[in-house]
Amino acid sequence: WERGTNENMNGLIRQYFPKHRDLRTVTDEEIQKTMDRLNNRPRKCLGYRTPNEVFFGKSPGALAN
Repeated sequence: WERGTNENMNGLIRQYFPKHRDLRTVTDEEIQKTMDRLNNRPRKCLGYRTPNEVFFGKSPGALAN
């Protein structure tokens, strides 16, 4: 059994990389884009902040600088 947040993240990842996709064909660029999108997506469990905001303690605009 996994926590709901883990299951939710697995579902989000599957939106980008479906189960039938051979992960050996995924490029580093695709992985980076997916990580950026998921880490900049607001989460209810984080008070609608993004994982990057929580981890780095900065707002999204400040992360780009």
